[in-house]
Amino acid sequence: MSNAIVIADYDPAWPVLAAEEIARIRASLGDRLLAIEHVGSTSVPGLAAKPLLDLMGGLQTLDEARVCVPHTEALGYHYEPGDSIPDRVYFNKGPEGARTHHLYLVELGGEYWVRHIAFRDALRADPALAADYAALKRLLAAKYGTDRLGYTEAKSDFITAVEAKALRTR
Repeated sequence: MSNAIVIADYDPAWPVLAAEEIARIRASLGDRLLAIEHVGSTSVPGLAAKPLLDLMGGLQTLDEARVCVPHTEALGYHYEPGDSIPDRVYFNKGPEGARTHHLYLVELGGEYWVRHIAFRDALRADPALAADYAALKRLLAAKYGTDRLGYTEAKSDFITAVEAKALRTR
């Protein structure tokens, strides 16, 4: 099985699938989940993306995320306790090399939440910016092949610049 980074053309099924998954997560986590959003490239209409749904759930505090672990695992998610990114608790779904979902549980209104919503909303509001991002992702996918960390790190300057601009203009 190839573990190559694949950037697919936008699929109008992505928001439908995300909405269905959000409903399952909401039902499982109940009142702990204050908000949940479809984020990442699949949440931007028309944007080419890795066919992987990124979902972000907002909790009162990050400590509450630990209580959610058995509930998300019951939905088929795998908890990644060794995640190196602070301010989130990370889960994935689907087989290694062919993930279908990422779920980030974060503090609602915290920095992680705000940055990701700002980035998504900036891409949704500016089709030219979204097209630039798609072109960058395709270029980097070809360059990095199976090196997911390299691919992700190579996108970081673009993402950081878009986030900073979006947060300044809010």
